[in-house]
Amino acid sequence: MITLLGMLPEELTGLALSIGMPKFAGRQLADWIYNKRVTSFDEMTNISLRHRALLQEKATIGRKAPVARADSKDGTRKFLFAVGDGAQYVESVFIPEGDRATLCVSSQIGCKMDCLFCMTGKQGFKGNLTSAEIVNQILSIPDSDKLTNIVYMGMGEPLDNVEAVLKSIACFTHPSGLAMSPKRITLSSIGLEPGLSKFLEQCSCHLAISLHNALPEERLSMMPIERAMPIEKTIETLKRYNFSGQRRLTFEYIVFGGLNDDIAHAKALLRLIRPLECHINLIRYHRIPNVALPSSQEERMQRFADYLNGAGVPTTIRASRGEDIAAACGMLSAQHQTK
Repeated sequence: MITLLGMLPEELTGLALSIGMPKFAGRQLADWIYNKRVTSFDEMTNISLRHRALLQEKATIGRKAPVARADSKDGTRKFLFAVGDGAQYVESVFIPEGDRATLCVSSQIGCKMDCLFCMTGKQGFKGNLTSAEIVNQILSIPDSDKLTNIVYMGMGEPLDNVEAVLKSIACFTHPSGLAMSPKRITLSSIGLEPGLSKFLEQCSCHLAISLHNALPEERLSMMPIERAMPIEKTIETLKRYNFSGQRRLTFEYIVFGGLNDDIAHAKALLRLIRPLECHINLIRYHRIPNVALPSSQEERMQRFADYLNGAGVPTTIRASRGEDIAAACGMLSAQHQTK
């Protein structure tokens, strides 16, 4: 069976023609799937009964509701989706904030990168999500129509699944898809190549690089990718692209108490990222089971931020959300998998 969700409107037109439907049926399918967001062919009332029966025989829309959810007292909601053969799970997190509503989506089942501080990495790697499974996270949550922003910051390394991720972004931004502005979408990555260069060449969405320590040996102790892809090389790649226009560059920096939160580390970070035009997000560490990493004290984080801001690099301490509902990526799916 062909899954229609995650297909571009041009691909839906090609499919329609291949099974004997008129060319304009491709536009109709895209409208029903991405605009009207139907879950069955029976709802496609401007397509003939004969053609709906043909679609039913050849294809599936691909929409799947979440199998579980957890609600935080701060309004954050975490959703769990069954993927693949239904025996694996990924998470999405809905974050409302004023007139902004963001969904954090997953791109892989588990992750290969095995960063010390990441719960998803502890699960190992179990597979890539398809473009349909990525798009489904957006369309199948309650209040999907209220979303204003998408961030690829959930389970997995997006650039390790770059083809499916780029296709899902194309569905979100296509005028006959969800018609979102690329300025509303941010992809978070450790800087994996060749996906990073491909993303920067083909996409104008925002980019967030998971940095966490500017000193290579210390970064390696937490992020094994530093050995194969040193952060200095990632910075050199970034310098070849323009981040002064529509596309914004952010560096994510989880702050660990006594490990990377002193002024010496702030100075090393400043030396590394200059002269890039960028923003720094300082992130409070959410503890995960069986990892004895300390959280930084508020005053140390503020001193770190003040130093960078004083040096002319815009720096924000990101507000923690959803700490009462297993906030770290991968915790809810790990709990469900265990059950």
